[in-house]
Amino acid sequence: MGLNADWMQRDLSVLWHPCTQMKDHERLPVVPIRRGEGVWLEDFEGKRYLDAVSSWWVNVFGHANPRINQRIKDQVDQLEHVILAGFSHQPVIELSERLVKITPKGLDRVFYADNGSSGIEVALKMSYHFWRNQGRERKKRFVTLTNSYHGETVAAMSVGDVALFTETYKSLLLDTLKVPSPDCFLRPDGMGWEEHSRAMFAHMERTLAEHHGEVAAVIVEPLIQGAGGMRMYHPVYLQLLREACDRYGVHLIHDEIAVGFGRTGTMFACEQAGIAPDFLVLSKALTGGYLPMAAVLTSDAVYQGFYDDYQTLRAFLHSHTYTGNPLACAAALATLDIFEEDRVIEANRKLATRMATATAHLAAHPNVAEIRQTGMVLAIEMVQDKASKTPYPWQERRGLKVFQHALERGALLRPLGNVVYFLPPYVITEEQIDFLATVASEGIDIATRDAVSVAVAADLHPNHRDPG
Repeated sequence: MGLNADWMQRDLSVLWHPCTQMKDHERLPVVPIRRGEGVWLEDFEGKRYLDAVSSWWVNVFGHANPRINQRIKDQVDQLEHVILAGFSHQPVIELSERLVKITPKGLDRVFYADNGSSGIEVALKMSYHFWRNQGRERKKRFVTLTNSYHGETVAAMSVGDVALFTETYKSLLLDTLKVPSPDCFLRPDGMGWEEHSRAMFAHMERTLAEHHGEVAAVIVEPLIQGAGGMRMYHPVYLQLLREACDRYGVHLIHDEIAVGFGRTGTMFACEQAGIAPDFLVLSKALTGGYLPMAAVLTSDAVYQGFYDDYQTLRAFLHSHTYTGNPLACAAALATLDIFEEDRVIEANRKLATRMATATAHLAAHPNVAEIRQTGMVLAIEMVQDKASKTPYPWQERRGLKVFQHALERGALLRPLGNVVYFLPPYVITEEQIDFLATVASEGIDIATRDAVSVAVAADLHPNHRDPG
């Protein structure tokens, strides 16, 4: 038995993996990783895999980055953790100062959580609680977009709309208002992204006009709906939404867990609309992919809504054990240093252009409906019929065939259903992008070679997909 097989056997005897039907591993390998360096992951037998998805969208400056490594090593000798209730420490203060400085004006207070889903829970609770403190108890519902994803804790699932993640738990979820997404993949022929996004805002306008008295906040993934298949829309939708939230007295929550820190071509997606949300939720790339942490930024006006004598019971009594962990803060500070010192956003423009040119030939593929891109995120959507954009039945798991081919070729490409996407670390080279494009092209050819074979309607559970 080889080293990989030995580790896999030990794994499968004790582990239950996330986002996985474990029975799949009767035929699909678990890939045990021994080490990482830059864009590469290496297994126990020395095979390398180019990490095209940044290890679930978190790694921005490569594995085992020496600058982040050193900052964590220095910190671990000073302070590994301390309770953040009634105590503080240098890394969390410095990180908070820097986050306030680099985010849009008006986001003046930082509250920490342990991960993205927990950060969403913080924002939802904080918005609801703010209105309650104002004597507006009716404002307890949330508006969300169809096809959205905000995490897998109960409230976070409630404001999501990817059936694969939510349908089983429907009876546990909050009662939310769902508005049709401005997803530009669904735009009519001949209509541009901006025109479609403007047109789709009419649904949001009507919902807020009718329900604003009972709505605490609208929550969106700005510009890119990640787990919903990397579907994208125009920044004008965010401008219109900010204006409407102000008009109707409703909070705006931006979930930038996946798209923050340069993914969309600007440091934060909301910058492209020239707006500031009332709550900005950050995680994933915040620590460069090293340690779990989330930050929820909000305004001083929201903060003041909780600031009172203890006896009023208006305080936000929410906590996580590892809130503001010094090691995670150290990783985040090192990550922000690299952004500042290496002019990363500017360098990414060249990489984003190379991603576009390297995959442009796939636009002519008979089973590719669209190649879409926002900054350092590029998605290729496979369909069974190009003209009508008819999807493959989800049961056929065409994306899984791309994934398997990529592993054989030395790349980690983990599609979302029938959507193959690149979301690589920013330290990737142009030559490595070309390699990914070649592997993806080969995989798409393999995955679309056979005719539809599943004897079920393609629209049965259309939102189900292999999670990426």
